[in-house]
Amino acid sequence: MSEQESLRCSSARNRGGVQRVEGKLRASVEKGDYYEAHQMYRTLFFRYMSQGKHAEARELMYNGALLFFSYNQQNSAADLSMLVLEVLEKSETKVEDEILECLAKLFSQMDQNSPERVAFVSRALKWSTGGSGKLGHPKLHQLLAVTLWKEQNYSESRYHFLHSSDGEGCAHMLVEYSASRGFRSEVDMFVAQAVLQFLCLKNKNSASVVFSTYTEKHPSIERGPPFMQPLLNFIWFLLLAVDGGKLTVFTVLCEQYQPSLKRDPMYNEYLDRIGQLFFGVPPKQSPSYGGLLGNLLNSLMGSGEEDDGTEEPPEDSPIELD
Repeated sequence: MSEQESLRCSSARNRGGVQRVEGKLRASVEKGDYYEAHQMYRTLFFRYMSQGKHAEARELMYNGALLFFSYNQQNSAADLSMLVLEVLEKSETKVEDEILECLAKLFSQMDQNSPERVAFVSRALKWSTGGSGKLGHPKLHQLLAVTLWKEQNYSESRYHFLHSSDGEGCAHMLVEYSASRGFRSEVDMFVAQAVLQFLCLKNKNSASVVFSTYTEKHPSIERGPPFMQPLLNFIWFLLLAVDGGKLTVFTVLCEQYQPSLKRDPMYNEYLDRIGQLFFGVPPKQSPSYGGLLGNLLNSLMGSGEEDDGTEEPPEDSPIELD
Protein backbone atom coordinates (compact mmCIF):
# COMPACT_ATOMS: atom_id res chain seq x y z
CA MET A 1 0.00 0.00 0.00
CA SER A 2 1.39 3.40 -0.99
CA GLU A 3 1.89 6.17 1.60
CA GLN A 4 -0.92 8.22 0.03
CA GLU A 5 -3.36 5.28 0.19
CA SER A 6 -2.32 4.67 3.80
CA LEU A 7 -3.09 8.27 4.70
CA ARG A 8 -6.51 8.03 3.05
CA CYS A 9 -7.34 4.86 4.96
CA SER A 10 -6.18 6.41 8.22
CA SER A 11 -8.33 9.49 7.58
CA ALA A 12 -11.35 7.33 6.82
CA ARG A 13 -10.86 5.37 10.07
CA ASN A 14 -10.53 8.59 12.05
CA ARG A 15 -13.68 10.00 10.46
CA GLY A 16 -15.53 6.79 11.27
CA GLY A 17 -14.34 7.01 14.86
CA VAL A 18 -15.52 10.60 15.18
CA GLN A 19 -18.93 9.67 13.79
CA ARG A 20 -19.34 6.84 16.32
CA VAL A 21 -18.37 9.14 19.20
CA GLU A 22 -20.71 11.85 17.94
CA GLY A 23 -23.56 9.35 17.83
CA LYS A 24 -23.12 8.51 21.51
CA LEU A 25 -22.81 12.16 22.53
CA ARG A 26 -25.88 13.12 20.50
CA ALA A 27 -27.86 10.43 22.28
CA SER A 28 -26.82 11.87 25.66
CA VAL A 29 -27.88 15.36 24.62
CA GLU A 30 -31.20 14.13 23.25
CA LYS A 31 -31.89 12.46 26.62
CA GLY A 32 -31.25 15.77 28.37
CA ASP A 33 -27.92 14.75 29.94
CA TYR A 34 -26.40 18.08 28.97
CA TYR A 35 -23.79 18.38 31.69
CA GLU A 36 -22.50 14.84 31.19
CA ALA A 37 -22.32 15.31 27.41
CA HIS A 38 -20.54 18.63 27.79
CA GLN A 39 -17.89 17.13 30.05
CA MET A 40 -17.40 14.24 27.65
CA TYR A 41 -16.88 16.65 24.76
CA ARG A 42 -14.20 18.45 26.77
CA THR A 43 -12.49 15.18 27.71
CA LEU A 44 -12.40 14.08 24.08
CA PHE A 45 -11.12 17.49 23.03
CA PHE A 46 -8.06 17.28 25.26
CA ARG A 47 -7.50 13.65 24.27
CA TYR A 48 -7.56 14.46 20.57
CA MET A 49 -5.33 17.50 21.06
CA SER A 50 -2.74 15.50 22.99
CA GLN A 51 -2.72 12.99 20.12
CA GLY A 52 -2.29 15.72 17.52
CA LYS A 53 -5.70 14.98 15.98
CA HIS A 54 -6.50 18.63 15.37
CA ALA A 55 -8.95 18.18 12.50
CA GLU A 56 -10.95 15.62 14.46
CA ALA A 57 -11.00 17.84 17.55
CA ARG A 58 -12.18 20.84 15.56
CA GLU A 59 -14.92 18.89 13.79
CA LEU A 60 -16.17 17.33 17.00
CA MET A 61 -16.28 20.65 18.87
CA TYR A 62 -17.96 22.45 15.97
CA ASN A 63 -20.71 19.86 15.56
CA GLY A 64 -21.10 19.63 19.33
CA ALA A 65 -21.54 23.38 19.62
CA LEU A 66 -24.23 23.36 16.93
CA LEU A 67 -25.96 20.48 18.71
CA PHE A 68 -26.01 22.33 22.02
CA PHE A 69 -27.24 25.48 20.28
CA SER A 70 -30.13 23.48 18.82
CA TYR A 71 -31.16 22.55 22.38
CA ASN A 72 -30.68 26.14 23.59
CA GLN A 73 -27.76 25.15 25.82
CA GLN A 74 -25.97 28.44 25.28
CA ASN A 75 -23.21 28.09 27.87
CA SER A 76 -22.12 24.64 26.74
CA ALA A 77 -22.33 25.66 23.09
CA ALA A 78 -20.28 28.81 23.68
CA ASP A 79 -17.63 26.82 25.55
CA LEU A 80 -17.24 24.33 22.68
CA SER A 81 -17.14 27.26 20.23
CA MET A 82 -14.16 28.67 22.12
CA LEU A 83 -12.50 25.25 21.90
CA VAL A 84 -12.90 25.40 18.12
CA LEU A 85 -10.85 28.60 18.21
CA GLU A 86 -8.31 26.97 20.51
CA VAL A 87 -7.74 24.23 17.94
CA LEU A 88 -7.27 26.79 15.19
CA GLU A 89 -4.78 28.75 17.28
CA LYS A 90 -2.70 25.81 18.53
CA SER A 91 -2.64 23.95 15.21
CA GLU A 92 -1.73 27.15 13.32
CA THR A 93 -4.47 26.36 10.81
CA LYS A 94 -4.42 28.50 7.68
CA VAL A 95 -7.30 30.89 7.12
CA GLU A 96 -9.80 29.51 4.59
CA ASP A 97 -13.25 30.72 3.60
CA GLU A 98 -14.85 27.48 4.79
CA ILE A 99 -13.44 27.93 8.29
CA LEU A 100 -14.47 31.59 8.40
CA GLU A 101 -18.01 30.58 7.42
CA CYS A 102 -18.07 28.02 10.25
CA LEU A 103 -16.95 30.66 12.75
CA ALA A 104 -19.61 33.06 11.48
CA LYS A 105 -22.25 30.35 11.87
CA LEU A 106 -21.25 29.78 15.50
CA PHE A 107 -21.38 33.54 16.07
CA SER A 108 -24.86 33.72 14.55
CA GLN A 109 -26.15 31.07 16.97
CA MET A 110 -24.87 32.78 20.12
CA ASP A 111 -27.10 34.84 22.38
CA GLN A 112 -26.88 38.40 21.07
CA ASN A 113 -26.29 39.90 24.52
CA SER A 114 -23.91 37.33 25.96
CA PRO A 115 -20.37 38.26 27.01
CA GLU A 116 -19.24 34.97 25.47
CA ARG A 117 -20.23 36.31 22.05
CA VAL A 118 -18.04 39.38 22.49
CA ALA A 119 -15.10 37.24 23.60
CA PHE A 120 -15.63 34.80 20.72
CA VAL A 121 -15.69 37.42 17.97
CA SER A 122 -12.66 39.25 19.37
CA ARG A 123 -10.64 36.03 19.49
CA ALA A 124 -11.88 34.86 16.07
CA LEU A 125 -10.85 38.16 14.44
CA LYS A 126 -7.43 37.97 16.07
CA TRP A 127 -6.90 34.42 14.79
CA SER A 128 -8.05 35.42 11.31
CA THR A 129 -5.07 37.79 10.96
CA GLY A 130 -2.51 35.37 12.34
CA GLY A 131 -2.46 37.07 15.74
CA SER A 132 -0.80 40.11 14.15
CA GLY A 133 -2.97 42.56 16.08
CA LYS A 134 -4.60 43.93 12.94
CA LEU A 135 -8.34 44.38 12.77
CA GLY A 136 -9.34 41.02 11.32
CA HIS A 137 -9.80 39.24 7.99
CA PRO A 138 -12.09 41.21 5.61
CA LYS A 139 -14.10 38.08 4.75
CA LEU A 140 -14.83 37.35 8.41
CA HIS A 141 -15.83 40.98 8.95
CA GLN A 142 -18.21 40.70 5.99
CA LEU A 143 -19.82 37.53 7.35
CA LEU A 144 -20.22 39.09 10.80
CA ALA A 145 -21.68 42.24 9.25
CA VAL A 146 -24.35 40.25 7.41
CA THR A 147 -25.29 38.35 10.58
CA LEU A 148 -25.62 41.56 12.58
CA TRP A 149 -27.60 43.14 9.76
CA LYS A 150 -30.11 40.26 9.91
CA GLU A 151 -30.41 40.91 13.65
CA GLN A 152 -31.06 44.59 12.87
CA ASN A 153 -27.99 45.54 14.86
CA TYR A 154 -27.15 48.17 12.26
CA SER A 155 -24.48 50.10 14.12
CA GLU A 156 -22.28 47.06 14.77
CA SER A 157 -23.03 45.71 11.30
CA ARG A 158 -21.75 48.98 9.85
CA TYR A 159 -18.53 48.72 11.85
CA HIS A 160 -17.79 45.26 10.42
CA PHE A 161 -18.75 46.29 6.88
CA LEU A 162 -16.20 49.10 7.16
CA HIS A 163 -13.46 46.52 7.72
CA SER A 164 -14.65 44.29 4.90
CA SER A 165 -14.42 44.88 1.16
CA ASP A 166 -18.18 44.66 0.64
CA GLY A 167 -19.17 48.22 -0.24
CA GLU A 168 -22.32 47.04 -2.00
CA GLY A 169 -23.56 45.04 0.98
CA CYS A 170 -22.77 47.97 3.26
CA ALA A 171 -24.83 50.28 1.05
CA HIS A 172 -27.89 48.02 1.11
CA MET A 173 -27.63 47.73 4.89
CA LEU A 174 -27.37 51.52 5.23
CA VAL A 175 -30.46 52.03 3.07
CA GLU A 176 -32.41 49.78 5.44
CA TYR A 177 -30.81 51.43 8.49
CA SER A 178 -31.73 54.90 7.25
CA ALA A 179 -35.28 53.92 6.30
CA SER A 180 -36.04 52.19 9.61
CA ARG A 181 -34.13 54.27 12.16
CA GLY A 182 -33.29 57.65 10.62
CA PHE A 183 -35.09 60.86 9.75
CA ARG A 184 -35.70 61.80 6.12
CA SER A 185 -33.43 64.81 6.61
CA GLU A 186 -30.56 62.43 7.52
CA VAL A 187 -30.52 60.25 4.40
CA ASP A 188 -27.35 61.94 3.14
CA MET A 189 -25.56 61.68 6.49
CA PHE A 190 -25.74 57.89 6.64
CA VAL A 191 -23.73 57.42 3.47
CA ALA A 192 -21.47 60.45 3.98
CA GLN A 193 -20.16 59.01 7.21
CA ALA A 194 -19.52 55.61 5.62
CA VAL A 195 -17.68 57.09 2.64
CA LEU A 196 -15.47 59.26 4.84
CA GLN A 197 -14.63 56.33 7.10
CA PHE A 198 -13.84 54.02 4.17
CA LEU A 199 -11.49 56.70 2.85
CA CYS A 200 -9.84 57.02 6.27
CA LEU A 201 -9.16 53.29 6.00
CA LYS A 202 -7.63 53.88 2.53
CA ASN A 203 -10.37 51.84 0.88
CA LYS A 204 -11.24 54.01 -2.13
CA ASN A 205 -13.02 51.26 -4.02
CA SER A 206 -15.50 50.47 -1.26
CA ALA A 207 -16.03 54.19 -0.64
CA SER A 208 -17.06 54.64 -4.29
CA VAL A 209 -19.23 51.52 -4.36
CA VAL A 210 -21.09 52.33 -1.15
CA PHE A 211 -21.82 55.85 -2.42
CA SER A 212 -23.02 54.86 -5.89
CA THR A 213 -25.12 51.94 -4.63
CA TYR A 214 -26.68 53.86 -1.73
CA THR A 215 -27.63 56.89 -3.82
CA GLU A 216 -29.07 54.63 -6.51
CA LYS A 217 -31.10 52.41 -4.17
CA HIS A 218 -32.35 54.80 -1.49
CA PRO A 219 -36.02 55.63 -2.15
CA SER A 220 -35.67 59.17 -0.74
CA ILE A 221 -32.77 60.20 -2.97
CA GLU A 222 -33.49 61.48 -6.44
CA ARG A 223 -31.18 60.16 -9.10
CA GLY A 224 -27.98 62.15 -9.53
CA PRO A 225 -25.39 63.54 -9.71
CA PRO A 226 -25.99 66.34 -9.15
CA PHE A 227 -28.15 65.68 -6.09
CA MET A 228 -30.69 67.76 -4.24
CA GLN A 229 -28.68 67.38 -1.03
CA PRO A 230 -25.46 69.51 -0.95
CA LEU A 231 -23.69 66.96 1.26
CA LEU A 232 -24.13 64.26 -1.38
CA ASN A 233 -22.68 66.58 -4.00
CA PHE A 234 -19.71 67.19 -1.70
CA ILE A 235 -19.09 63.45 -1.36
CA TRP A 236 -19.38 63.01 -5.12
CA PHE A 237 -16.82 65.77 -5.75
CA LEU A 238 -14.58 64.41 -2.98
CA LEU A 239 -14.39 60.97 -4.59
CA LEU A 240 -13.41 62.62 -7.88
CA ALA A 241 -10.81 64.73 -6.06
CA VAL A 242 -9.31 61.69 -4.38
CA ASP A 243 -8.76 60.13 -7.80
CA GLY A 244 -7.13 63.36 -9.02
CA GLY A 245 -4.99 63.91 -5.94
CA LYS A 246 -4.82 67.72 -6.30
CA LEU A 247 -4.59 69.50 -2.96
CA THR A 248 -5.99 72.79 -4.26
CA VAL A 249 -9.18 71.05 -5.44
CA PHE A 250 -9.54 69.32 -2.07
CA THR A 251 -8.99 72.58 -0.16
CA VAL A 252 -11.50 74.60 -2.19
CA LEU A 253 -14.04 71.80 -1.97
CA CYS A 254 -13.84 71.67 1.83
CA GLU A 255 -14.13 75.46 2.07
CA GLN A 256 -17.13 75.70 -0.25
CA TYR A 257 -19.11 73.01 1.57
CA GLN A 258 -18.40 74.07 5.17
CA PRO A 259 -22.12 74.70 5.92
CA SER A 260 -22.88 71.07 5.08
CA LEU A 261 -19.76 69.78 6.85
CA LYS A 262 -20.74 71.53 10.08
CA ARG A 263 -23.76 69.23 10.41
CA ASP A 264 -21.50 66.65 12.07
CA PRO A 265 -18.36 67.73 13.99
CA MET A 266 -16.61 64.51 12.97
CA TYR A 267 -16.63 65.34 9.25
CA ASN A 268 -13.72 67.79 9.44
CA GLU A 269 -11.74 65.38 11.60
CA TYR A 270 -12.18 62.67 8.97
CA LEU A 271 -11.25 65.14 6.23
CA ASP A 272 -8.03 66.04 8.06
CA ARG A 273 -7.07 62.38 7.88
CA ILE A 274 -8.14 62.07 4.24
CA GLY A 275 -6.03 65.12 3.43
CA GLN A 276 -3.00 63.38 4.90
CA LEU A 277 -3.63 60.07 3.11
CA PHE A 278 -4.52 61.27 -0.38
CA PHE A 279 -3.34 64.88 -0.77
CA GLY A 280 -0.05 65.05 1.10
CA VAL A 281 -1.29 67.31 3.89
CA PRO A 282 1.15 67.08 6.84
CA PRO A 283 -0.28 65.71 10.11
CA LYS A 284 -1.23 68.20 12.78
CA GLN A 285 1.54 68.72 15.34
CA SER A 286 -0.93 68.55 18.21
CA PRO A 287 -4.37 67.13 17.41
CA SER A 288 -7.25 69.33 18.50
CA TYR A 289 -9.23 66.32 19.63
CA GLY A 290 -8.63 64.03 22.57
CA GLY A 291 -10.36 61.79 25.03
CA LEU A 292 -13.30 59.91 23.59
CA LEU A 293 -13.06 61.65 20.21
CA GLY A 294 -9.38 60.87 19.85
CA ASN A 295 -9.89 57.26 20.88
CA LEU A 296 -12.71 56.97 18.38
CA LEU A 297 -10.55 58.20 15.52
CA ASN A 298 -7.63 56.00 16.53
CA SER A 299 -9.84 52.91 16.72
CA LEU A 300 -11.18 53.59 13.26
CA MET A 301 -8.08 54.77 11.46
CA GLY A 302 -5.04 53.70 13.46
CA SER A 303 -2.55 56.22 14.74
CA GLY A 304 -0.07 55.94 11.87
CA GLU A 305 -0.04 55.53 8.11
CA GLU A 306 -0.83 51.80 8.08
CA ASP A 307 -4.13 50.51 6.72
CA ASP A 308 -4.99 48.93 10.04
CA GLY A 309 -4.19 49.87 13.60
CA THR A 310 -2.56 47.56 16.10
CA GLU A 311 -5.38 47.71 18.57
CA GLU A 312 -8.14 45.19 19.01
CA PRO A 313 -11.39 46.06 17.25
CA PRO A 314 -13.73 47.99 19.53
CA GLU A 315 -16.88 46.26 20.67
CA ASP A 316 -19.09 49.15 19.57
CA SER A 317 -19.28 50.82 16.21
CA PRO A 318 -17.32 54.09 15.94
CA ILE A 319 -20.33 56.40 15.84
CA GLU A 320 -24.01 56.06 16.48
CA LEU A 321 -26.31 57.77 14.00
CA ASP A 322 -29.60 57.33 15.79
